[in-house]
Amino acid sequence: MIRLPELVQSQLSEKAVVLVEDEDVNVNPVVKSAQYVYDKYNIARLNPEGIEAAAQLIQRDIERTSYSPCTWRTQPLHVVPPTSYAHDDPRTKATLDWIFLISSLNFSFWSELPADERFGIAWRKGWDDEERVVHTGYWSLVAALDRALEAGTPVTDPRVYSTFSEEQVAALFAPADSCRETIPLLRERTEIMRQNGTILCTFFGGSFQGFVDEFQRAYDGRGTALQMVQMVVDTFPMFRDETWLDGQKTCFWKRAQILVAEIWAAFYPLPGSDEPHPFFPEGIHQLTMFADYRVPQILHHLNIITYPPSLHRVLQSGDAVAHGSPIELSIRAASILAVEAVRDHIPGVSSVLVDFFLWDLAKRVEAGDEVIEGLATQTILPAHRTRCIWY
Repeated sequence: MIRLPELVQSQLSEKAVVLVEDEDVNVNPVVKSAQYVYDKYNIARLNPEGIEAAAQLIQRDIERTSYSPCTWRTQPLHVVPPTSYAHDDPRTKATLDWIFLISSLNFSFWSELPADERFGIAWRKGWDDEERVVHTGYWSLVAALDRALEAGTPVTDPRVYSTFSEEQVAALFAPADSCRETIPLLRERTEIMRQNGTILCTFFGGSFQGFVDEFQRAYDGRGTALQMVQMVVDTFPMFRDETWLDGQKTCFWKRAQILVAEIWAAFYPLPGSDEPHPFFPEGIHQLTMFADYRVPQILHHLNIITYPPSLHRVLQSGDAVAHGSPIELSIRAASILAVEAVRDHIPGVSSVLVDFFLWDLAKRVEAGDEVIEGLATQTILPAHRTRCIWY
């Protein structure tokens, strides 16, 4: 059995989670951290004219395509809950456990190899589609877990993956025959699965649903999305996407925020329903975008953020960008503030939905399925290459 960090033991020994209170509980510390980093470094910058123009395009496309949180359910590889929330429905538990493991391992899928040689997983095109394809990037993670579930391995059960060896994790992510590489950071993924699974088994009844139940009990069913993010970060060390800068802790919390956002989207009431959201009746407006390497790439392409020539050269060279370096921190911080600014131009839309939309758009542009029209764009640059567990 893996030994839990002493901090986690002290926080959870009596099922009590210590929450770090901000002077204003409605202010996401990720925004404050991003502003601090942005003000410190003059590297990636916001482009006010580009923000306004791109916001108009994004708003039109969201309205034209009826893009909404419910779009999450239409992804062919997603495990989905019942259409009407039911706590005791086994699909509710299955979806929560699936989302938690996906979010635990949702990092570092970029590759230096060509598309037909990079790491990928051969599986169905979707749960209801017999066609076999090779899924790459983030979708390789989803396909690997789905493939295991289809084969009868309860891989999303914390009682199972908390005991996985590195060899078992390697088998879980066995690549397609055409691939010339295996999944990056295998050892780190194994450690995350073992530690996160052990925490759930030790303190939350062996399921992420137990964690969600504890969250709702702690807040009498009125907890906010931001409060759940804070509880995730306090409980699971491997979700603490933080770094120290000039003696000040800066946090980005990419995977913790996307975990909560995926729960919000998965359980979002369908159109026509008058049911409140079962977990976040007040919405997720406090959350920011999820600072990774893909969304900054499309933000730059849409002229929402700009880079100096020196950064252009770094990205075009393919050189590694160290985690915690000025370049990496600046790109992530500017991306957070940029999406906040875009959101402010679109009434009734959250930063989370803007992020979801931009990520999907980036994948379509990358695949050549869509070309941005009616907007002055910048040449698509390679994403920054930072190999870490945070994104």
